[in-house]
Amino acid sequence: MIEREANEELKILAKNFKAVAVIGPRQSGKTTLCRAIFPEKKYVSLENPDTRLYAREDPRGFLREFPEGGILDEIQQVPELFSYLQQILDESKSPGQFILTGSNNFLLQENITQSLAGRIGYLQLLPLTIDELNTAKLLPIDPNQCLLTGFYPAIADQKADPIRWHTNYLKTYVERDVRQIKNILNLAVFEKFLRLCAGRVGQLLNANNLAVELGVDNKTINSWLGVLETSFIIIMLRPHHQNFNKRIVKMPKLYFTDTGLACSLLGIKNTLQLETHPLRGNLFENMILADLWKNRLNKGKENELFFWRDNTGNELDLLWEKENQLIPVEIKSGKTINSEFFKGLKYWEKLSGIPNGYLIYGGESSQNRSSGATVLPWNEGANIFR
Repeated sequence: MIEREANEELKILAKNFKAVAVIGPRQSGKTTLCRAIFPEKKYVSLENPDTRLYAREDPRGFLREFPEGGILDEIQQVPELFSYLQQILDESKSPGQFILTGSNNFLLQENITQSLAGRIGYLQLLPLTIDELNTAKLLPIDPNQCLLTGFYPAIADQKADPIRWHTNYLKTYVERDVRQIKNILNLAVFEKFLRLCAGRVGQLLNANNLAVELGVDNKTINSWLGVLETSFIIIMLRPHHQNFNKRIVKMPKLYFTDTGLACSLLGIKNTLQLETHPLRGNLFENMILADLWKNRLNKGKENELFFWRDNTGNELDLLWEKENQLIPVEIKSGKTINSEFFKGLKYWEKLSGIPNGYLIYGGESSQNRSSGATVLPWNEGANIFR
């Protein structure tokens, strides 16, 4: 088993709340993590049809099977349980009694808000980080290989074929999870929508353009984007609000939680094809952004990551809002550093008066530049938080 950075945060939550919800995409390692941290707790998966039927028909009897608490996997499958869990938790003084996992944030949040608000802590677990793979000695040397294979544990740890795995993962996601979250009748159009989103990775999200290409209305596009976000397929990076007397863009930028899924949707099947692909730089930026995003979630931190861009095209890839500070970060896929890499950082310093900052690039060496910028290789990007 690959040791997860979220171990400590899960233990802390279990000491402070009567229940903990571990949420994230399918196959991100939620069950493995929970069973490893709480080996003494009885485990049950509500994906099992017989177990699910028992829980639905007799929720009281089902929960009596867990006098010392337990791990209830994919609990959104049986929303009837939440009201009964509320009574059990209210009558108990023990912290960390139930560990709930779910891969559907919309359904889970809806039921928790109604029944378990104030009684439950949250941990969002996305696929593996670069550091987790590196510590386990499973990190590829070539960043292109990382982009292609992605970061799901089944590929890294169990050596599954990434091309086949991603294809089947997406097929299962569309046919099962999408129907469960929202009753979308025309799945072929939704699949086309997914591919169009992959073609916009790392770019400003224009819902109007998507609506025109698909022949649907804006309301439908926004609804579908919500489906992708609540089922952990995409990340919407919001623009920072500070304008410095400039007109700034208000549209978010679209990224995928995992670059392997994005590559699969783009039809990229090998590193040679990826090396010359027009979206290779966007995918690299996606990998670094998603890695930094996961790093914050694993430590239970609030969303502190934004981008900044004005209406004339001046842009900073990432702004980390650290307490009362704004830390600028540029991300470049090139392996050889040149002066153009620092253009965004220099513009930001001139505009805001905030010096220094970080450059994360596709090479292998760290540098401390005389300008004050810290240069980090792609596999050490999370060092900005240390």
